[in-house]
Amino acid sequence: MVEPIQEPDSPLSGDTPALRLFALLELIAASDRRVSLPTLVNETGLPKPTLHRMLQQLESAGLLVRAADGRSYVTGVRLHRLAENLLLNDSRNAGRHVILRHLVEELGESCNITALSRGEVVYLDRVETPEPLRFYLRPGSRVPIHCSASGKLFLAQMPVQQRRKLIGHAPLKRYTKQTITDPEALEAELARISELGYAVDDEEFLPGLVCVAVAVPREDGGQPVLGVAVQAPVMRLSLDDVTTTLPALRRAAEAIGRHEVGADAAEDGGLFKAQDEHAW
Repeated sequence: MVEPIQEPDSPLSGDTPALRLFALLELIAASDRRVSLPTLVNETGLPKPTLHRMLQQLESAGLLVRAADGRSYVTGVRLHRLAENLLLNDSRNAGRHVILRHLVEELGESCNITALSRGEVVYLDRVETPEPLRFYLRPGSRVPIHCSASGKLFLAQMPVQQRRKLIGHAPLKRYTKQTITDPEALEAELARISELGYAVDDEEFLPGLVCVAVAVPREDGGQPVLGVAVQAPVMRLSLDDVTTTLPALRRAAEAIGRHEVGADAAEDGGLFKAQDEHAW
């Protein structure tokens, strides 16, 4: 829940109208629920006419949209696209790519780094296997959340209410005969993933494709926002073999987690020291 902000030096009392709009957008984006004008008045302490004008400006810019009830607001496609582009084009991606390339060299199969975006899984980075038989997907590709290894991994990490809200608005689409389309069966699968600490896509999205994913740990112990996954044709990676990929996947995930922390520290201090490519 957004904390009440009433002090003169609060984020919503920025030096310029643009900064105040940005601060309001940050507060709304940080909430996992729809927000209404009365709620924002109570939580920020700002006058209703002022907040109404600010919400109208953000809505007209496509950064916020009205929910179906016509009274509350949610983040808009333009804002989601901005966040996605930041993830895809972040300068720290070079360091992540080095780790991913070494993972592909170790496992011999295509690997990717994923994140959750607009209810789907987006590939932030990907390195293809040199093997002639492969499923080619490029960075920026999107896959369904309920039948991909990374998607199920992210779902399993979520609070139940958030998860049900995300997948409950539409039927679970069947992509192959292996796709889980029953909500109760999916919940059972997510409970198993939560217990095991990894997720498997057993030809659930594309026939003949098996995928294994693990989460990138966060330094603060919070809900993971990145995943690392390996994909391979079923004739090269059977269900009996998926656990053999886990040590390498987890080493890569931990290396990426350390890299993210190091990149943040370097940005804060204005100095970036490149990792030794072989250190991870």
